Amino acid sequence: MRRTDNRIAHGIALFAVLLGSSAALYVLQLIAFHRTADTFYYLLQDAAFLPVQAILVTFVLDALLARREKQHVLRKLSMVIGAFYSEVGNHLLARCVAADPDRESLRTAFADPGSWAKSERAARELVQQHSFKVEPSASDLEDLKSHLAAGRGFLLGLLSDPNLLERETFTDMLLAVVHLAEELGYRQGIADLPDSDLRHLAGDLERVYRLLIVRTHPLRTDPTAVVT
Repeated sequence: MRRTDNRIAHGIALFAVLLGSSAALYVLQLIAFHRTADTFYYLLQDAAFLPVQAILVTFVLDALLARREKQHVLRKLSMVIGAFYSEVGNHLLARCVAADPDRESLRTAFADPGSWAKSERAARELVQQHSFKVEPSASDLEDLKSHLAAGRGFLLGLLSDPNLLERETFTDMLLAVVHLAEELGYRQGIADLPDSDLRHLAGDLERVYRLLIVRTHPLRTDPTAVVT
């Protein structure tokens, strides 16, 4: 409270000093040149420009600063998203693709990353039509369980980053991955699970698969995130 009061007091003092300095300079000009009409003429000109100056400072400069800040946040988000795929996402995505019985249909369509980039709309439509059904084996799920357990701290750290709210789709995907990790962690022996529970886990994996696939070209035999 005291710090706020001091800041207000300093602001008032600065305002008074600047206003007093301006008034003193105008008085000095009148005394030195005795041109009252010219002094008031330029004073009114300066006053007329104040609204324009306020517009420039309030809207234009504020918009430039906001844009710069947003670009900084987006660059930071790109680094965070890249770290996610390096630590967890790429391995998880490879397992999803391997468990997809219909992966060849997408692999053929996305074999050339250049053509995919040129027809992004068609690629998105193809992805939306794909079923993303997966049939993971017990060993696949065991591998995912170990991998996600090792990255649990990293995943929770990402969820605590407030900047991720800027990327709603990535946040949804991250929540789906954490949910899958929790579901796998609750089960001690994957190989002993009934078929009904394996189908439940496959459903969780399908949701993750659908959200993961938009980042790279995972259905190529040599997937890469490098832009060409």
